[in-house]
Amino acid sequence: MSGFTMKRFATLLAVLAMACGGGDDDRSSARRGGDDTAGGENRPAEDGGRCDTSGEGREISEYDTNGDEHPDVRKVFITIGEGRLARLVLVCREADLNGDGVKDVIRFYNDEGRPLREESDRDFNGQVDAVTLFERGRIVRQELDENGDGRIDAKIFYDNGRPQRAERDLAGRSTATQWHPDRWEYYEEGRLTRMGTDLDGDGGVDRWDRDAAEHRRRLEEMRAEEEAAEREAAQAEAAAGADA
Repeated sequence: MSGFTMKRFATLLAVLAMACGGGDDDRSSARRGGDDTAGGENRPAEDGGRCDTSGEGREISEYDTNGDEHPDVRKVFITIGEGRLARLVLVCREADLNGDGVKDVIRFYNDEGRPLREESDRDFNGQVDAVTLFERGRIVRQELDENGDGRIDAKIFYDNGRPQRAERDLAGRSTATQWHPDRWEYYEEGRLTRMGTDLDGDGGVDRWDRDAAEHRRRLEEMRAEEEAAEREAAQAEAAAGADA
């Protein structure tokens, strides 16, 4: 089957974990105050960062995690509470994954330090092509631009961290305000089991494709249900004969 594969899913999760995980390795060095001297002759003047570093009560830390003497991770904290109850909470984190001096992944957090939204440039062309949304700190949906035309053409929905279903716009009919999928994919235990495709563009499924193993399983379930129904009917008939 075409479309989203678990290999690609695993790769994407590995990138996200590297870019926006909790800690930085032992080579990291932090600097307070938002030092923007990431310079270098071949590095861009602007690093593409989107974290708000100018707000009141914010502290900025930058880290060099790959040892090239240029910061590739920036964290922004805000102060919550006052006096003895004051505490720093992470509200934004951005990372340069390929070392070109431009931030590729930006993750935003709520006042409790839980992730809310992440924007990623997976092909390093300077354009966001993946948006990940979180609820209560857990991923619930991804919106992807898989063909690089600047528009969302795939949405993947998650439950407990695993993909449950996906919607894709193969024909490219969606707009910024209206979503028009023409393929629907369903997963079980992280494995694609069935896929429906709208061939004529009317919004309904015209063809279903199933995973061979899943198809056999469902046939066995149907056969078992039919046999159980036949047994119940035979038992009812025998009981009726005994009462006659």
